[in-house]
Amino acid sequence: MAHNATVAGTLEYLRSRDPKVGELIALEAGRQASTIELIASENHVSAAVMLAMGTCLTNKYAEGYPGARYYGGCVHHDALETLARERACAMFGARFANVQPHSGAQANQAAMMAMMEPGDTFASLVLKDGGHLSHGMKINFSGRFFRPVHYPLHYDKAHADYERIDYDAVRRVCLEARPKMLLCGYSAYPRVIDFAKFRSIADECGAVLMADVAHIAGLIVGGAHPSPFPHAHIVTTTTHKTLRGPRGGLILTNDEEIAKKIDKAVFPGAQGGPLMHVIASKAVAFGECLEPSFKEYASRVVRNAKALSGALMKRGYRCTTGGTDNHLMLVDLRARAEALTGADAEKWLERAGIICNKNGIPDDPRPPRVTSGVRLGTPAVTTRGLNESHMDTIAGWIDRVLSAGLKGENELAGECEAVRREVAALCAANPLPS
Repeated sequence: MAHNATVAGTLEYLRSRDPKVGELIALEAGRQASTIELIASENHVSAAVMLAMGTCLTNKYAEGYPGARYYGGCVHHDALETLARERACAMFGARFANVQPHSGAQANQAAMMAMMEPGDTFASLVLKDGGHLSHGMKINFSGRFFRPVHYPLHYDKAHADYERIDYDAVRRVCLEARPKMLLCGYSAYPRVIDFAKFRSIADECGAVLMADVAHIAGLIVGGAHPSPFPHAHIVTTTTHKTLRGPRGGLILTNDEEIAKKIDKAVFPGAQGGPLMHVIASKAVAFGECLEPSFKEYASRVVRNAKALSGALMKRGYRCTTGGTDNHLMLVDLRARAEALTGADAEKWLERAGIICNKNGIPDDPRPPRVTSGVRLGTPAVTTRGLNESHMDTIAGWIDRVLSAGLKGENELAGECEAVRREVAALCAANPLPS
């Protein structure tokens, strides 16, 4: 069944039952179908993944785990959750998987609760340099209940590893603070992570190594990025982004005792009943990830990202670290024009049908609501079937819109309208897949 046919059939029924909700979803479906999605944390799921979420499984409470539920009538839910676990382990070469976390942040919460007590210290990369809200922000549980210490990037512009992880500094911070947990894996870091180096540092300071691979999970499964196993004690991830599954979380480990602690931390520690319709959808997505074609997808995601970053740098933009090894890039707009901000770029590009998000760059002088950069990613456009030649076209569109925006509203309006038509034509020629 085609993706568009699935959406159309669902919307037709919804409109007959609830015209207001049906119409809003129809508008969103149209937006997704006709725009270029460059948000690095978003993707387009298959019709099968979408269908699994909209099933009778949503009717059932299944608190507990397979074979140990607190409600009757869970025989099929046990089989589905076991299948999801087995496929998750097969994807990553892990021994144990918990597929119940509702999100990546809740997966991180459970992993931290499993291995630390309130007030314990953990080490991570600060959010402004590419970390994540759940890696120690004061307003988040991770910063309220635990004590984060942060390791830096290389800030010296003359250094060969400028804006990359400073592994020597990671070691210094950890030996001084003696954290209970060392966290690696990021939301805005465009280079390969050396998990073996992190494990060596974790062992030296007596820490548990946790890898949050939410962004690069699909690349790992597809062989386009090194695996955190066997180095990490715990691996957390979302199940969307590069994995192309439903929105949700996943925790993996090779250690049986850690697995038991994680299970207790997820339920009853952090959550009640699991979302079994989402777990079924995760199982479908994991099955797709295990297909041979997924390796080619992961490889193309990286090739497209390298092509897009190269095409932007050719036009005078600066990508942090000088490019990318994975699916995303941070674009420093000031290299093109000092007046350009991430907030303006995000707004202007959306008018032209190109969706991205403003993002701080390392050591950004501008506040988070403004920023000096944008974060761009290629998972969704690769799912649509676009290749390296399309990335040059997209880079050209980005430059046309931002250049016009600097000249004023009259120039911007005309350029956005022209680019929007070209974007729509490209999307029509490369529709969302079956």
